Amino acid sequence: MGMRRGRSTKNPPIFSHEFFIQNHADIVSCIAMVFVVGLMFQATAPVATLFVALQHNVTRNGTDSADDVGLYTYGRKDIFSTMFYLLICVVVHAVIQEYVLDKLNRKMHLSKVKHSKFNESGQLLAFYFASAVWGADIIVRESYININQLWEGYPHAELTFVVKFFFILQIAYWIHCFPELYFQKIKKEEISSRIQYATLYLVFIVGAYVLNFNRVALCMMVLHYLVEFVFHLARLLYFAEKSELANTGFMVFNGMFVLVRLGTIILAVLTFWYGLDQNSQTAVDFATGNFNAQWVRINCLAAVCLLQAWMMWNFINFHLRRRREKSAATRKLKSPNKKRNKVAEEDINSLPEVDQNTATENGNVRARKAKKM
Repeated sequence: MGMRRGRSTKNPPIFSHEFFIQNHADIVSCIAMVFVVGLMFQATAPVATLFVALQHNVTRNGTDSADDVGLYTYGRKDIFSTMFYLLICVVVHAVIQEYVLDKLNRKMHLSKVKHSKFNESGQLLAFYFASAVWGADIIVRESYININQLWEGYPHAELTFVVKFFFILQIAYWIHCFPELYFQKIKKEEISSRIQYATLYLVFIVGAYVLNFNRVALCMMVLHYLVEFVFHLARLLYFAEKSELANTGFMVFNGMFVLVRLGTIILAVLTFWYGLDQNSQTAVDFATGNFNAQWVRINCLAAVCLLQAWMMWNFINFHLRRRREKSAATRKLKSPNKKRNKVAEEDINSLPEVDQNTATENGNVRARKAKKM
């Protein structure tokens, strides 16, 4: 593929850090191709299938063989699928970086700080857009628009191919964010925030996947991804110096952010407090994947609500801090004029009376001339 970060003419030593960073996309794509080629040979096909194809499939027989439905559960073998699609995420990340973001960066001449944030927003924009559109399509196809479907028929341990594939890719993408910290040479001051949000995504998505709360999690993810898409779009417009469009985008984001936080809490309360309570049981049934016990639901509801409250708290603090910074900047702009006036008055007062009158008259004459001009 020939995807190499940077335009340095020097060839770094093989097996050095710089070599892996510059050629990581080629190396990872070759590893992924090994599994794909392994599907072609009978000896290696069982192992390659373990990585490339989704595992833990079950079939529900219909009245006719054509009506058989292929469904999937989750299990340990999903780790292999996640590892393979993690490699695919790294390759796609490198393609977007090399053929889209790097070209835009060279045209825009951004600073190092803005360059890093531009790359982050560009990558997340593509991911949030694809995930939100795909997730919305699943919601419509699976009839999750009918809110009763979020809890009726629980446990939702058997998933259609597209739903399971969606969750596997989500998990793979957020895991791939950790090695990308090394591949992209992320600065130390940015690493903690990126690790924080990638870890939060992983914990909640994996938790929903394992506890079979995939339907409500899917709806929450689509809502959240739509808001994040608007934010990163506005951020890219800001870096592109499209101020009016960026300000409009941030205003839309501010409104959507609050509404989605409220909507997420409402979905969580309806599902975990009211809907699933109708078929609640006293203990967890691991054999059937039924986690509809009261203590599990309360913990899930508390986790979702606390996350929304934390996000809202950060949102409010951010805007309060910006308001304080703006007011401080406004005071700084006004303060030099006041100081100059005070210094001028003190200088005049230190003169004898005749000189004070002369200085005052000269000042008034200058002021009148300035007004006429």
